[in-house]
Amino acid sequence: MSHIPAFGLGTFRLQGQIVIDSVRNGLEVGYRTIDTAQIYGNEAEVGEAIAASGIARDALFLTTKIWVDHYSREKLIPSLKESLRKLRTDAVDLTLIHWPAPNNGVPLEETMGALAEAKAQGLTKQIGVSNFNIELTKQAIAAVGKDNIATNQIELSPYLQNRKLVSFLQQEGIHVTSYMTLAYGKVLGDPVIRAIAERHRATPAQVALAWALHLGYSVIPSSTKRENLASNLLAQTLELTADDMAQIATLERNGREVSPEGLAAQWD
Repeated sequence: MSHIPAFGLGTFRLQGQIVIDSVRNGLEVGYRTIDTAQIYGNEAEVGEAIAASGIARDALFLTTKIWVDHYSREKLIPSLKESLRKLRTDAVDLTLIHWPAPNNGVPLEETMGALAEAKAQGLTKQIGVSNFNIELTKQAIAAVGKDNIATNQIELSPYLQNRKLVSFLQQEGIHVTSYMTLAYGKVLGDPVIRAIAERHRATPAQVALAWALHLGYSVIPSSTKRENLASNLLAQTLELTADDMAQIATLERNGREVSPEGLAAQWD
């Protein structure tokens, strides 16, 4: 059974001193899970902030993601070792395939096989996928077995509820990690979310994050503001009612924010 912490700190789009400050502040206010990726160009800064924090490595959960250029058997493990060097650690807790990139010339079976080999070598404790649709998740399962796929990290927000894919993943026992849970901040102005937030004396961000947590997903919101980092964490103690959840369920509008040409497969 995979173990993925419910609440983490995302670092997408944060670079240089900004990501160092975000990770430092995050660790200081209580985050212990950090999510990065090779393509973010910030693994070294994340590693620096963690090292400076003095927090023991085994108290942290680190995730990185293999970029498309490194999907072949001969490139994947060397690229992960380079990520580990930047992150200043012997192993990460979770390594994901970042995008399916269906036409990049490397069979998914080869990529998943190399990822499983990285796990066998002790470079990563768990492995998984990101942005995979149902069909590709089935192919990944065929390659390494569903017990070896700890999570599928997908874009999920009150505006993009992805029910068909989520239902498939839950049926297969594959954990769901939600990224962009706030839809780049778009859901924060939503009248339904705001009304729920007022009723609970919470922030709209806390409501959206609590919604995802209530559905059993992990979340990895990012912020550059210390007060928002601390405030977001409080979503873990916000108890939404069945009525709140039903109201948020009506906000589905297939509001996808991220779908890069050539990297994404056909969405369900």
